[in-house]
Amino acid sequence: MIDADAIDDWFCREVLPLEPALTHYIRRNWRVAEDVFDLLHDVYALALGSAQGSLPDYTRGYVFTIARNLLAQRSRRARIVSLELVADLENVAPDVDIFSIDRGMIARDDLRRVQAGIDNLPPRCREVVRLRKVEGLTTREAADRLGVGIDAIEQQLTKGMRALADFMLGGSGRIGRASDAPRQRRSK
Repeated sequence: MIDADAIDDWFCREVLPLEPALTHYIRRNWRVAEDVFDLLHDVYALALGSAQGSLPDYTRGYVFTIARNLLAQRSRRARIVSLELVADLENVAPDVDIFSIDRGMIARDDLRRVQAGIDNLPPRCREVVRLRKVEGLTTREAADRLGVGIDAIEQQLTKGMRALADFMLGGSGRIGRASDAPRQRRSK
């Protein structure tokens, strides 16, 4: 057990100078701006609590690993699938490479799962998701390329991303109709 003065000194000397970079990292990887300072506070609390056993050798990697794990935990709890978040979490601290083989295998598995989810989409929806999310085209550019209206692109993208999120969360990934009730013929 380390005395409180040594922990306070370590925190002020090594952790607090990381605040601008840590705040930027949390802002970039968390969509709710109001949560940034709460998350920063939680990272500090976890770092202080863990440091009571022993001080880390490499503070920057230690603190950013805590931040990455906290964001991943909050993401799982919120049941949000964000491809940007997963991609950005890989860039936490490039000089800290603790589990590179595991991360590589997990990333490949995730990529295969995303590809399977995209392949599961209907052709038009698949093409819209590919153009907007993979190639990065704007809605207007995708509409021009496919020869359809902007509304059609937005509707297909919404349906496709919902189906992809469902697939990534273990569902079927099928696109449901607006109304599953049987249609009745009108009498003339």
